[in-house]
Amino acid sequence: MNLSNLKPASGSTKTRKRIGRGTGSGLGGTSTRGHKGAKSRSGYSKKIGFEGGQMPLQRRVPKFGFKNINRVEYKAINLDTIQKLAEAKKLDKVGVNEFIEAGFVSSKQLVKVLGNGTLTAKVEVEAHAFSKTAVAAIEAVGGNAVKL
Repeated sequence: MNLSNLKPASGSTKTRKRIGRGTGSGLGGTSTRGHKGAKSRSGYSKKIGFEGGQMPLQRRVPKFGFKNINRVEYKAINLDTIQKLAEAKKLDKVGVNEFIEAGFVSSKQLVKVLGNGTLTAKVEVEAHAFSKTAVAAIEAVGGNAVKL
């Protein structure tokens, strides 16, 4: 065996259909396009959503509302979650990195601390946003809310 007689395994390769090369090839004439009509012509392209002249779905359905492009999405984390995290890992400072390590948020998400639950541990909390009740609860136990 040498480089001159190497070939692919039998059945692993196929020859492509050569259409439009005369009637003798069996793929001449209409060249697999059928007879007449727009689809048989060169350069044919159908508009997206075209339904053969029937009023398309995106024009039949009523439109309402809008999507605010300036909306900022936050991942909500409550005080009781911070309490559990601080107790379990004996932390005095809880930041975004601790939330990522605990699996509450991904590295791309912004964190907002909400005031649901009770906080007894004195902790410094770092997050991108805080609710008023969360800040009040953190400072009531002697902690600190640091906005990033």
